[in-house]
Amino acid sequence: METKFDFNENSEKPDIKKNAEGLLTGIIIFLKSILSFHKDVDKNSTSNAIKSDISMKGTTAWILICSIIIASVGLNANSTAVLIGAMLISPLLGPILGLGFSIATNDIETLKNSSINFIVMVVLSVATSYLFFLIFPEGEEISELLSRTKPDFRDVIIAFFGGIALIIAKTKKENISSAIFGVAIATALMPPLCTVGFGLAEKNMDYASGAIFLFAINSIYIIIATYIVLKFLRFPLVNYANSSRRTFINRIVTVISFLILIPAVIKFFDVMDESKFNSQSKDFLNNELVGLPNFEYLVKRAEINYNGGDSKISINTFGQRPLNQETISFFK
Repeated sequence: METKFDFNENSEKPDIKKNAEGLLTGIIIFLKSILSFHKDVDKNSTSNAIKSDISMKGTTAWILICSIIIASVGLNANSTAVLIGAMLISPLLGPILGLGFSIATNDIETLKNSSINFIVMVVLSVATSYLFFLIFPEGEEISELLSRTKPDFRDVIIAFFGGIALIIAKTKKENISSAIFGVAIATALMPPLCTVGFGLAEKNMDYASGAIFLFAINSIYIIIATYIVLKFLRFPLVNYANSSRRTFINRIVTVISFLILIPAVIKFFDVMDESKFNSQSKDFLNNELVGLPNFEYLVKRAEINYNGGDSKISINTFGQRPLNQETISFFK
């Protein structure tokens, strides 16, 4: 009996291609089943929940005042635990989510309401912390305060992905409260506002301006994250009976979106440049100063100052052997 084998490569290719396509399709279906969250979204409940949390009047205002006082005590005592407690009870995220929601859905009324309450929230928070630090001044610099006066690249990442987690949790049919509380802690909106009040009370405008800038960065990227997710989920736009009014509203929302996005993008690249400069400066100090007396002490006390095109590294050798010309040239 003679057995014949077909070694024709062309006959095997269709089967291999078919199996590969089937495997790829199976992987895509599997990933979709894991990552897709469209079926969990309740658009009506989400809209109502976001709108109901915007107001900074009555009960919410008093909760905000209490949380600001608690956060101020935490900063005064340099207590991380107290700060976390204050952030958990803070209602700061309400108007910020409202801004992102209104821009994504073209809702001008919600945009007005969110903007007004956002301003009220900031003024009330800063005024409360300002009065607190006038009564209980802090003479020494506090590490928790100092960390809230200068944003960096990590703050941008935390705010953006925290905002994504927040709005996804809000859109779920049953809100994931743990995620919402976690975002409130991670994005750290409360400490910067307290630090603004501290800076004003101490007449230190560097603290105040740096802290309000950090708060603005956090808020802007939460708004952008909210906008992106709601657009991805195709939340319905608000329809206006008057076509000319609808066109006018669209233009206003578009302009506001760009006004929010432009400084955020600029700051994003600026923060990336600063982070890169700081990292390279530390590597330089560790590599180039090896062999100098008190090497570790010199590296630790070196000052790295990022200022765009005028950035510099300052080193004081404290009377030790001066740097050689080759090393000095690296700093120029």
